[in-house]
Amino acid sequence: MTDDTLEMTAAPRNQWWDVWDQFKTHKGAVFGLCFLIFITLFCTIGPVIWDVDPGKLNIRSKDIRPIYMALFDSGAKVSWSNPMGSDNLGRDIMANIMQGGRISLAVGWTAMILALLIGTTIGVLAGYFKRLDGILMRFTDLVLALPLLPLLLVMMLLFRDPLRSAFGPEQGIFILIVSGIGITSWMQTARIVRGDVMTIKEREFVLAARSIGTPARRMITRHLLPNVLSPIMVSATLGLATAIITESALSFLGLGFPSDFPTWGKILFDSVDRMTSFPERVIWPGLAISLTVLSVNYIGDGLRDALDPRIRGL
Repeated sequence: MTDDTLEMTAAPRNQWWDVWDQFKTHKGAVFGLCFLIFITLFCTIGPVIWDVDPGKLNIRSKDIRPIYMALFDSGAKVSWSNPMGSDNLGRDIMANIMQGGRISLAVGWTAMILALLIGTTIGVLAGYFKRLDGILMRFTDLVLALPLLPLLLVMMLLFRDPLRSAFGPEQGIFILIVSGIGITSWMQTARIVRGDVMTIKEREFVLAARSIGTPARRMITRHLLPNVLSPIMVSATLGLATAIITESALSFLGLGFPSDFPTWGKILFDSVDRMTSFPERVIWPGLAISLTVLSVNYIGDGLRDALDPRIRGL
């Protein structure tokens, strides 16, 4: 058997390997993916290794500076038991960063998934069913015209106490924040998906499937959704970054989780009063938010290039 015959009989290469090969050429996207994996492991597995209670008060160990401060200030109060320092109540900052990261990432992922589900559903229905296009797109334009941050603040003030009474202080606020961010973040995804669906539904393979009597539900799930996966994945990365920033902003404004339930935004809010004396208390949560959002944005750029067949050379 010749080499040409072997090549013809070999199994075709999965297209996701081509996507990965193109993704690897984007250095920023690779950095973003590595950092996102690192911060996720730091916040999920870290508390198993660093088993310090983030809410434990220890007045004797209050206002400890990070260990690197000993290099710049010989009189700084440092301790290896608090490598990132402690706050004015003696709570370990690194344990709080881990705990806050788990909550912030959980809010980001859940709100992003909710926004994708709403946006994809509305976008597909508006793009495929012409009679629904006008109604759904005018509704999308209406939501886009609303000021989102004041709307979120109103939702927090109206529904915070009922949800806290029904589900508890932590679970109620989690449901409220996730629902608020998801309900106010789906519009861009809907418009992007609608445009792609309107283009794809006029192609030959869709017209052929329609001519043999393929029902609308099967047409959407089998032919349309797989072909709009690329913009959905890019929207997912951008939606995750937006959700993390929005949750941090709400927590920073004092409308997020309870004071004894840390998030990155809440830690930042609690550290502002003593920012001049202990700037590292603002730097740690600020770096966590900034680098996580930056890494997610880089991942979105890499996915956008990798999922484009023209850039992959196909």
